[in-house]
Amino acid sequence: MTTSRTGTPAACPRSAIDPYSDEFLADPFPYLARLRDAGPVVYLDRYGVYAVARHEQVQAVLKDPRVFSSAAGTGITGGDPLGPIDRTEHYVRLLKSEFGPSHNIHLYTHEPNPEKLERLARAGLDEFRLHVPHYLWGPLSADGGAYRSVLEIAPSWGIRRGVEIPVLPDKEAELRRLLHTLEGIGVDFVNLNELEFSETNELKLHDRGYALDPRNGWGVLGSRAVAERVVRDTHWSIPVHYCSSRFKDGVQLRNRLLRRAERTAAPFAEITTDGTVRYGVVEVPGTEEIGRAARRVARLARLAAPDYRVDVDRRRVELSAERLRRVAERLAWPAFEVEEYPTADALEVERSPLNRAAFPSPSGGGGT
Repeated sequence: MTTSRTGTPAACPRSAIDPYSDEFLADPFPYLARLRDAGPVVYLDRYGVYAVARHEQVQAVLKDPRVFSSAAGTGITGGDPLGPIDRTEHYVRLLKSEFGPSHNIHLYTHEPNPEKLERLARAGLDEFRLHVPHYLWGPLSADGGAYRSVLEIAPSWGIRRGVEIPVLPDKEAELRRLLHTLEGIGVDFVNLNELEFSETNELKLHDRGYALDPRNGWGVLGSRAVAERVVRDTHWSIPVHYCSSRFKDGVQLRNRLLRRAERTAAPFAEITTDGTVRYGVVEVPGTEEIGRAARRVARLARLAAPDYRVDVDRRRVELSAERLRRVAERLAWPAFEVEEYPTADALEVERSPLNRAAFPSPSGGGGT
């Protein structure tokens, strides 16, 4: 069950344990013992998630996915899911069993393996998205024959099949030949993704002579232009979709943020249309006792326990922005309305001062 810092209840114990660290993976048992001792549910600050380590709570979470998941479908990716086929089949069956036949499951794969894909189709897989390597773009004959074969036979399994590939700016002719081939096969869809730089591929893309598009985020220069020509200048008989890096950053990211905020935001926080959360904060200096400050804020704003929380690490009291505006000028500590991402790092994107103490004094200090 995941949440963000903005969803951390005041009473929930918190931990700096990193379950993906080398130390944890080398010997996890002392860390798990610490988590069990901390409480039935522990908030992991590094990743912004809730963790359960006690047997009773672990079993409860695993046995009730309808409570602990809000997904309408599942995408299976990471490495290649056809590698550990037994595990993938197990989870496909488990997902269908728990969420029912309407829960859509799709899978990304590089492997054109009809035996494995048919097996997963029988287990309940609804759709696969095949990645065809760029050196095989074209008629899918000879070395590309395995890709053609699996795309042609898949409809007999009652499953949707498509191709998802990045758009390489120097491979427009090859891409067009591939699309004509896929059109002849009659695939259900083709997804073209803008090629973009990342931490893992930056050196390889530079080695191939690709450059960053200065007007298009992390997109590779020329990728978008090729995709737009291919999609707009030709009338394809199959659905051909183009996904830009900006769309992924703007629309897809926003949808993920909205879903996360809906699950994790504090009761007093406002969820914006962009998926960020907005609320009020009172920042307490290190010279003050934060518990006493929190009680002072609660009395002034007439807050019950669920109406506010204390973030000890950031030394601040968090509450509804509307309620804080009513009492901000009566506080000696800086008060702000903040807007943050509902992510582990709680990235702040905007803050507005609500009282005089929020403005630096001429001497550079804060407060009144």
